[in-house]
Amino acid sequence: MQRSYLYRLFFILILIFSVGSLHAQDPQYSQYYAAPMYLNPAFTGSELVPRVGFNYRNQWPGLDAQFTTFSAYIDTYLDEYNSGVGLMVMNDVEGAAKLRSTTIAGFYSYELRISEKAFFRPGFRASYIRRDIGFFENLIFANQIDRTNIFGPTLPSTDLPGLGEPVNMLSLSFGGLFFTENFWFGLSADHVNTPNQSFLDGVSRLPAKYSVHTGYRIALASGGYRRDFTHMARQRYIVPTLNYKRQGPFEQLDIGAYLYTEPLMIGLWYRGLPYRPIENQLNRDALVVMVGVNLPTGMNVGYSFDYTVSQLGMQSGGAHEVSLSFLLADKNKGKLRSRDTILPCPKF
Repeated sequence: MQRSYLYRLFFILILIFSVGSLHAQDPQYSQYYAAPMYLNPAFTGSELVPRVGFNYRNQWPGLDAQFTTFSAYIDTYLDEYNSGVGLMVMNDVEGAAKLRSTTIAGFYSYELRISEKAFFRPGFRASYIRRDIGFFENLIFANQIDRTNIFGPTLPSTDLPGLGEPVNMLSLSFGGLFFTENFWFGLSADHVNTPNQSFLDGVSRLPAKYSVHTGYRIALASGGYRRDFTHMARQRYIVPTLNYKRQGPFEQLDIGAYLYTEPLMIGLWYRGLPYRPIENQLNRDALVVMVGVNLPTGMNVGYSFDYTVSQLGMQSGGAHEVSLSFLLADKNKGKLRSRDTILPCPKF
């Protein structure tokens, strides 16, 4: 019986730590523009051609409590309806408790022309989220042992009724995106219905998450000519960007810039808000370095590394992130498009 209480105490402490402290925040990507629909549903169909993408992030691999996130998405644009539609699946595993989240989300956006070179896109996302605790099945309480057959199957636990059962949630999100040839400004609000994420009989609302993201593309001198049939000069530009996020008591700001010399893109930015401490701890996270390639075939490949500047230090192993996306053949090639303005934000 004493062993049962020790297990129960251990389980409750870990659960409080992992669910109450760590999962107050959604998974995040350093290459947030490489996960465009996750950042803001208004990006759905923004390339005006079919797009397929994959993202993988491994955070703090030097610790036993690492975080791993994988997502895949597909979207396209429907010219006849001025609409974008898409689908995303995501799997996220958090910390030593192995808190697992699986998300399946559907997306819709609509594109409005404000002027000749200015557009606005509202977007919507509906997500099914399933969460479970990975290590619960490895715990055995004393009252689960059949005394008449101690080596037989375990009995259902009555110590914490319902604990260990998956949690199913429906999350609703909205976003808006304004852009011109060189400027964009976006807003998004996730989990606006604040679904209940509690594994117990009580109520623990998933906090809404808000994001503001913007940037401006500054053209530089053109490079050499492309080695293709267009014979156009290679593009060169620098793009300062920022992305502010808030979820519950947590706030973060990504601020930095990308340098693009076709086909190579290099990025450097800082994540944190040192002047807004959380629980008397400085709110600083990482310096992020990124390198990516935009190939003429429509394939984009990016890699980034987070150099941890928080109190965890580099003993955490930082974070590694890889993104891969493909722009597929345009079935409407040759037809008059609703716009010729290209969204100026980076692809990483």
